[in-house]
Amino acid sequence: MTLTMPTAPESQPTPGIDECHTKIRQQLLSLADLSHRLDTVGIDSATQRMANEIGKFFASTSRQHHIDEETNIFPAWLASANDALVTGARTLKQDHGWIEENLIELGPQLSAIASGNNWFAISEFQHGVVVFIELYRKHMELEELLMAHQQSKC
Repeated sequence: MTLTMPTAPESQPTPGIDECHTKIRQQLLSLADLSHRLDTVGIDSATQRMANEIGKFFASTSRQHHIDEETNIFPAWLASANDALVTGARTLKQDHGWIEENLIELGPQLSAIASGNNWFAISEFQHGVVVFIELYRKHMELEELLMAHQQSKC
């Protein structure tokens, strides 16, 4: 199973958001590598460490990032007279729900890998990884596009 990570969209860096998205992209690459390792190496100590770090990141840093966006960015977009910002904020909020839903499924599997267990179907985990990466990639692209659009209007 080949996972392809996207390149960053062409936009101006957004302080804080851009830094977090860089970290998220790094973790998504690690998640793709982890998925591949399950086929090539299996669950060894390095795979366990990867799963632990990835799981912790998405359970903490990325969740907090979404909370920050929904608290500090989306309210102004939703109150905007700009239809693109309103629609975009609604879409991004919905994405946050889908990302969380995916984490509810991937989280226990990552924990199992981190613990050295393989009670789950690897093919299902790998499919979930592909879906998660694609969802997050599209989410960040939309968010960065809207950020750049909003900044260009100032």
